Amino acid sequence: MPEILLARYALAIFWLARYVERAENLARILDTNATFARDRQGAQHWHSLLELHSDQERFAATHTSPTAAAVLRFYVTDDSNPTSIVSAIGMARENARILRPLISNEMWAHLNVFNKWLQTLDDQALAPGDLTRLFNRIKESCQTHTGITDGTLHRDQVSYFYRLGRYIERADATTRLLDIKYHTLLPHVADVGTPIDIGQWDAVLRSAAGHYAYLRAVSTGVTPSGVAAFLLLHPRFPRSVAFSVAEADRLLAVLRTRHELAGGAAAAASLGGLRNELAMLDIQQIIARGLHEFLDHVQKRLIAATDDLGEAFFDTGTGVGSRVTLDQRQA
Repeated sequence: MPEILLARYALAIFWLARYVERAENLARILDTNATFARDRQGAQHWHSLLELHSDQERFAATHTSPTAAAVLRFYVTDDSNPTSIVSAIGMARENARILRPLISNEMWAHLNVFNKWLQTLDDQALAPGDLTRLFNRIKESCQTHTGITDGTLHRDQVSYFYRLGRYIERADATTRLLDIKYHTLLPHVADVGTPIDIGQWDAVLRSAAGHYAYLRAVSTGVTPSGVAAFLLLHPRFPRSVAFSVAEADRLLAVLRTRHELAGGAAAAASLGGLRNELAMLDIQQIIARGLHEFLDHVQKRLIAATDDLGEAFFDTGTGVGSRVTLDQRQA
């Protein structure tokens, strides 16, 4: 019989994974945006980044205008902003503290070092000439965490909830990375299909760590529709939306069958429906429907699945019959 996992531990490991994945992907998005924002529309690019994350009101409460320096500080080092990288890793560490009986010393030590380093960053670290180095170190630190976790975390319910959180967060982040190019950084009509436009699509691909995988999988070279299709629909690229949703759907199925968790039917239906939708569509159908609108649709489906998971497994008074038992202290 599978061991019983406290709901607070399931919640903590799910969000530990999401916060680390969120920090890595935000670093990718900021790195891409910093590259694009060097053109004549730079100020608009930074404002669009706030729109993409629905942070306009929170940003406006403490800032007068979305300059590059202000937005970078807001998203990297501002610990009063819950969507910043420093806040995400701080919350990951707090969840790791709750999970001390279940995670390795290596996981705990690395998150502590990473968290302390982020707290030392100042405005000098956000200087334009240092951004690429900074974002590379953040991405590498997140990837180091992932490697340590994969190598040390016991393969039980904890591991499945961890990976479930990671892939839901990754699917959402890839839609936002695509939206950066297609919606917020859409070039002038005259620029579509030009080397500048193609170069930007290639930068998006590189930001998703997909450049070499794309060249292996797609023989026609870098094209807007090719990159969009690869990052949305490719079934074997680990950062694509389709791959991430399929993995989340599979992991939830294992939790509900092998680990005998009775809840989660609504989340399974939501993830399974999105997985099937992604498998049935091609990129031309999505573009005809509106790529931005489709990305927004995917994000809403992922939010709904997360809400369903919360009701089934994490929230006090819910998940009746589930083998994830409830504890009043939440992450």
